[in-house]
Amino acid sequence: MLTITQLARQCGVSRTTVMYYEQQGLLSPAYRGDNGYRWYGDKELERLKAIAGYRRYGLSLVNIETLLNQRGESQTSILKAHFNQLEQEIQQLKSQQQAILALLQEPELLEQDMVTKARWVEIMQAAGFSENDMVKWHRKFEEMEPQEHQKFLESLGIAADEIARIRKL
Repeated sequence: MLTITQLARQCGVSRTTVMYYEQQGLLSPAYRGDNGYRWYGDKELERLKAIAGYRRYGLSLVNIETLLNQRGESQTSILKAHFNQLEQEIQQLKSQQQAILALLQEPELLEQDMVTKARWVEIMQAAGFSENDMVKWHRKFEEMEPQEHQKFLESLGIAADEIARIRKL
């Protein structure tokens, strides 16, 4: 049997999160002692792992409850709906990227050096891009629009040798 703290640690969540899931009816302790301590077994551990996994996928607690308690078509429809929602968000992000690229191609902004390499990296990191994500982004940009990619990198004030290295990623 595990305490609430041990359970939380094994699943990579906080103790408060476990208590919140209990409050929401998603998780119950296997046993509660006379002193009020909660004890969890393997079944609860697996359930919390599933909840934490679904949360990482961005699913709402309402949908997670349905996924945990029902099987079959209902589960499939929830996952498909969430997939479609993610696809819409991806398309919105792509549109935002295109808008940023269009903005960066405004001559007066580029001449003012408002966006530098350091600032661009900062923007990408703030948007949640890891180093690997940025490499993928540059690869895709190079694949789709090599000349525009070159212009974009030049607009950031990057030296020619570094531009060549980036374009080969």
